[in-house]
Amino acid sequence: MSIKNIKRQRRALKTRSKISLLEKNRLTIFRSNNHIYAQIMSNGGAEVLVAASTSEPSVKDKKNGNLEASAKVGKLIAERAIEKGIQDVAFDRSGYKYHGRVKALAEAAREAGLLF
Repeated sequence: MSIKNIKRQRRALKTRSKISLLEKNRLTIFRSNNHIYAQIMSNGGAEVLVAASTSEPSVKDKKNGNLEASAKVGKLIAERAIEKGIQDVAFDRSGYKYHGRVKALAEAAREAGLLF
């Protein structure tokens, strides 16, 4: 495993340990080169309550790894969460820096009604 990935996983562990103290559902993201995935997990992390990604047919486009696609996923995850009655979550960025696609997803989710 590369040093860059090890550092990201270390940052993710630190963040998740602090989120577990909040006892809220978590909005977790995963970012690959081609897609971005978001899911809201239960407090213990055992159950996925809501999920959205750029690999879904409703969101899929020619370019799935850009800011616009991330914003669509953020809006979609927020809409699905509000339908299920989830409004307040903790944002788990999985060790990624709050920049670019991660930031676009978070801001779109906030604008659509999620609180974190």
